[in-house]
Amino acid sequence: MSHVNNLESQHNDPGFANIWQELKWRGLIHVSTDETELEKLLAGDPITYYCGFDPTAPSLHLGNLVQLLLMRRLQLAGHKPLGLVGGSTGLIGDPRPTAERTLNTKDTVSEWVGYLQAQVRRFLSFEGDNAARMVNNLDWTAPLSAIDFLREIGKHFRVGTMLRKDAVASRLSSDEGISYTEFSYQILQGMDYLQLNRDYGCVLQTGGSDQWGNLTSGTELIRKVDGKIVHALGTPLITNSDGTKFGKSEGNAIWLDAHMCSPYAFYQFWLNTADADVVDRLKVFTFLSRAEIEELAAAVAERPFAREGQRRLAFEVTSLVHGVDATEKVIAASAALFGNGDLSVLDEVTLASATAELPSASIGADGLGIIDLLVASGLSESKSAARRTVGEGGAYVNNSKVTDPDAVIDQAELLHGRYLLLRRGKKNLATVEVTV
Repeated sequence: MSHVNNLESQHNDPGFANIWQELKWRGLIHVSTDETELEKLLAGDPITYYCGFDPTAPSLHLGNLVQLLLMRRLQLAGHKPLGLVGGSTGLIGDPRPTAERTLNTKDTVSEWVGYLQAQVRRFLSFEGDNAARMVNNLDWTAPLSAIDFLREIGKHFRVGTMLRKDAVASRLSSDEGISYTEFSYQILQGMDYLQLNRDYGCVLQTGGSDQWGNLTSGTELIRKVDGKIVHALGTPLITNSDGTKFGKSEGNAIWLDAHMCSPYAFYQFWLNTADADVVDRLKVFTFLSRAEIEELAAAVAERPFAREGQRRLAFEVTSLVHGVDATEKVIAASAALFGNGDLSVLDEVTLASATAELPSASIGADGLGIIDLLVASGLSESKSAARRTVGEGGAYVNNSKVTDPDAVIDQAELLHGRYLLLRRGKKNLATVEVTV
């Protein structure tokens, strides 16, 4: 994966007294340890903080993006990030609310660690006085024996407290129950924070508010073992205004990996944001200033049909994740699909991703008559219906109107030597792959 992250263009908004106030305005603080102390801490000398990501899949997703951008905001404020990809916790997996995770093999988890580390690196700067560092909890977990783990770490955890954690409590009340393996996850995460506090002086852990039980297991462990006060910050879970789960598309997560979710599909996801949600998304997922976002908010309220907020949101987030070049290709593809651009300039990957959700058909080189194409693609129910479409001026091949019902498309017009984009009217699209 090749992406341009444009770190230089990101900045925190100078219109706020400090980074804590900006985070509050952006809606990024749902729960935390001592808020007054945290605000003072983040406004002072640089601190070291961390966020952990478990390799339970080969890519991060939009929920993780909230944390990645939060890490970047704190780094831009002068603080020092530790990006932890959990080579050991990924072998366990934090408890899901409903069912036990399927354990992946050690080789798979190790491979995914590398993928996730590369993704985390794209959002942080590894240069300068507050350069980021990558860490892997397998480094300090693997050498630890089970006896040492129980004696040195386990003795500081009380089962009653562990049972009251939300993730554990919900699983205990389910038919599935919870295994000792997943029950122990919070101990492992607490040990991570202890290790990072000792090795790097780390005093803040961030994560989603649904991880609050795991976050506080670390703050409590450090207090009990070393007598130090450290902090945790939980971001709100992002939901849509209609109550549906954010970041899901037809049951599938929106992944940051371009092979698992194409830049085109990623861009379209943001472009389809509801008016009621777009301002909140701009606050959380972009580095636009308060003034810029308020201007876009006014545009959304006054001219919702123009979708200025959605277009800016889609451009900003897709550029952050996939780079400006890929985003501009996506925008060109979106325009070209509906006749406002040149299809021939789209590379094959972009064309394929832009048309992936369209009806499609495969035909031989002897079926290039416009009538046969309209029927084969499903844009017309019959040859007579296809003739009516052509006669009414509603048939297009690669955005060129076809007015002759006996027209045969020349193979020289095939996109990348094998594709045709058909359109009936303004919005009905289909693709045909021609086997030459």
